[in-house]
Amino acid sequence: MKLFGLTGGIATGKSTVSAMFREAGVPVIDADELAREVVEPGQPALAEIAARFPGVLTPDGRLDRQKLGARIFADSKERAALGAITHPRIQALWLERTQALAKAGAQVALYDAALLIENKLHEAMDGVILISCPPEVQLARLMARNALTEQEAKERIASQMSLEQKRPFATWVIDNGGTLEATRAQVQQVISQWLRYGAAP
Repeated sequence: MKLFGLTGGIATGKSTVSAMFREAGVPVIDADELAREVVEPGQPALAEIAARFPGVLTPDGRLDRQKLGARIFADSKERAALGAITHPRIQALWLERTQALAKAGAQVALYDAALLIENKLHEAMDGVILISCPPEVQLARLMARNALTEQEAKERIASQMSLEQKRPFATWVIDNGGTLEATRAQVQQVISQWLRYGAAP
């Protein structure tokens, strides 16, 4: 089975493009979904997070993502501490899902992960798709989506590896700054190349 990574910056439209690949019949493993699973009540990661970051649980014992986000976005040491708790568990779940798809006979699959390159996961992929858009579009989308001030949005963008730093690792770059039709056409072009490799959805 061919495994391709899908990544991009915050608010570049990664989820939109991921959904287009799903619609085309490509199985997608979503790192955000795995991250939510590993911090469900009763999971060891949640207990570790509660101990390391006091006050980030809701009254019913679930993770308050907004409170945790406010703690980690402005502090790289705090982000690293959270990553040390969650990343190994996300990795284990990813491996389990990938093996299940291969066993089921899938010829190709996508791993949708914002931190694909930062965590060196691209090294395990057969290729990387980078979702890009102009900086001003990214900023406007993030402010609108998360109800952030311009300064808050800029801080969140700056907390990630930039799109230009990610570009050298990309096999394909999909520009998601235009219309949905234009983005969908680029998705189809990537799938056409996979077909030439003999990896069909």
